[in-house]
Amino acid sequence: MELRRRLIYAVILLLAVTTLSVAGYLWLGGPQVTFLQALYMAVITLAGVGYGEIVDTSHSPMLRVFNMFVVLVGVTITVYVFSSVTAFLVEGEITNIFWRRRMQKRISELKDHYVVCGLGMTGRYAVEELQKTGTPFVVVETHEENIQKLREHKDLSNLLYIIGDATDDEVLTEAGISRARGLIVALSADKDNLVIIVMVRQMNPKIRIVARCTDPKFSEKMLKAGANSTVSPTHIGGLRMASEVLRPHVVSFLDLMLKEQSRTLRVEEVEIGSASPWVGKTLAQIDLRTAYNLLPMAVKRTSAGDSNYHVNPPDSLTIEKGMILIVIGDIKDLHRVRQEA
Repeated sequence: MELRRRLIYAVILLLAVTTLSVAGYLWLGGPQVTFLQALYMAVITLAGVGYGEIVDTSHSPMLRVFNMFVVLVGVTITVYVFSSVTAFLVEGEITNIFWRRRMQKRISELKDHYVVCGLGMTGRYAVEELQKTGTPFVVVETHEENIQKLREHKDLSNLLYIIGDATDDEVLTEAGISRARGLIVALSADKDNLVIIVMVRQMNPKIRIVARCTDPKFSEKMLKAGANSTVSPTHIGGLRMASEVLRPHVVSFLDLMLKEQSRTLRVEEVEIGSASPWVGKTLAQIDLRTAYNLLPMAVKRTSAGDSNYHVNPPDSLTIEKGMILIVIGDIKDLHRVRQEA
């Protein structure tokens, strides 16, 4: 940005000196000097190429003094302009190359991250949520302008991204899809999203895939192709409008939870692994409220093949391996609980 601003100032300054020089040659050179002659005289003087004087300065001492002024000031400004252009082309390009290499190295080191394909309106909100919750992710986007717009308006200076077609398996490989934990497919075309789902499911059978679906007809196809879940923006929008009418205070609380700046409150899930020290203990022994400032809302026993969620679990509930705890609290406390559980 600093190099670009410096280049703009240099070009404006050069244009101003050129205009002043042309005006001086026309005024001091007399009526016989045409505009083209004055412009040519200004260009060869500022450039310092050494051609003969097309505007004769021998008959006017004032014109000769003015010409010396143009030579001294103009050449200095010209050198400054050329140095600014060189710095912009060389330094900017070199910096960009090294920055992209560092970014690619960081992407290659990621593991259990998330990949977001498409940076439209849906993808932007997904990226903002991943950023707020401190979740590692990589964006795959076709147009770099969308990346730059997002980085200018949001605090995403360290955004990891790849410019390319998300339907290309090489681009997905570069994003580390084989090591990723989840994929958000948010392209505008359902057909493209379907293609990505098929490719990714073959590349990483364990990854969780959530896809944007505009046409309800594609939802079933996406699920059969390997998506774990599909989201319809129009469906979600309709539910939100109904909730605003039926339960406005609940919606207001959830909005406050998502938009609060001082804390990042979220409803999250904590998976209990087989080697977790919590296995065999009760909720009362773990004491999520006091020790972690978290409120348990529901549990799901995946090991027992129970697909139901049990709301408001009692303190006497025994933790089992594979159990999913649904809790609400600050994202920092949630990260700590995940590490200990």
